[in-house]
Amino acid sequence: MADKPDSPANHAGHRRRLRDRFLNAGPEALADYELLELILFSALPRVDTKAIAKTLLERFGGFFAVISADPRRLDEVKGVGRAGVVALKAVQAAALAYMRDEIMDKPILSSWDKLLRYCKASMGHNTTEQFRILLRAAN
Repeated sequence: MADKPDSPANHAGHRRRLRDRFLNAGPEALADYELLELILFSALPRVDTKAIAKTLLERFGGFFAVISADPRRLDEVKGVGRAGVVALKAVQAAALAYMRDEIMDKPILSSWDKLLRYCKASMGHNTTEQFRILLRAAN
C-alpha cells in the first residue's frame, strides 16, 4: 500500500529529497519556497513546511522580505510559531554578519557597493525609520 500524499513517511521523503537536491545541485536548484522549507525543517519537525513557506512568500513578497520581516508579523502567519520565527531571523542575522565581515576593516572606497548592499539589507525592510552615520577612518 502506497503512502498517502500527506503521510509522515511522505513528508520525510520530501525533506530528504529536498536536502539532497540542495547539497548535490546547490541552492540555485531550489525555488525560494523550497529554501524557506529547508530553513523551517528543523524548527518545525512534524509540520508540512511547504504550505507555510508559500504563505510567507505570498504575504511578504520575496525571500529576503520574509527573513527581514518583523518577528511579530512572521508570528502572525499560521504555523510559523516562535521556533519558525527564530529560524528565519537567524538566517537574516547570518546573512548580515557575512555582509558586515565583507566590508569591515577594508577601504571604504573600494567596497562602497558592498557597504550600500549591507545598509539596504540591514535596514531596508524595517518598519521603523533608521539612519546610519558613516565615518571615514583616518589613514
